Amino acid sequence: MKRYLGIDFGTKRIGLALGDSVTKLAMPFKVVADLSEVVLIVKDEGIDKIIVGLPHGLKGNRGQMVEKVEVFIEQLRDLVLSPIETVDERLSSKAGDALIGGRKDKAPRDAIAAMLILQSYFDKGLD
Repeated sequence: MKRYLGIDFGTKRIGLALGDSVTKLAMPFKVVADLSEVVLIVKDEGIDKIIVGLPHGLKGNRGQMVEKVEVFIEQLRDLVLSPIETVDERLSSKAGDALIGGRKDKAPRDAIAAMLILQSYFDKGLD
C-alpha cells in the first residue's frame, strides 16, 4: 500500500491531506506553517508520493503564486526522497469553502483544499 500526501501550498499556511493506494480516498489531515513541518510529516507518516496543487489561473495562465509553489517544490525535493507530482488546483479553496458551508475558518479550509487536490489526483487515475 502506498501512502500519499496532498499539499495546498500557501505563503501563510500549508494545507495537508492523506490518502492511500487501497482506498483512493483523500482525507484532510492538518495545516502547518512551514516546509520543515511538511518534511517531518513525510517522514513520520511514511509518505510514498507527494501531490502538490499548482494554482494556474482560470484561463490556464501562470500567476505569481505558481512561481512560489515551484520554489516550494524544489526546496521539498531537496529534503525528501518521495517523488513529487503536481495537479491543477484551480478553485480548490473555493470548493473547500463550499464543503464547510462558507465558513472562513482558514485551518480546515486549507486542509480541505489539500484533500480536494489529492482526491482529484486519485479520481484521474494518475497513479
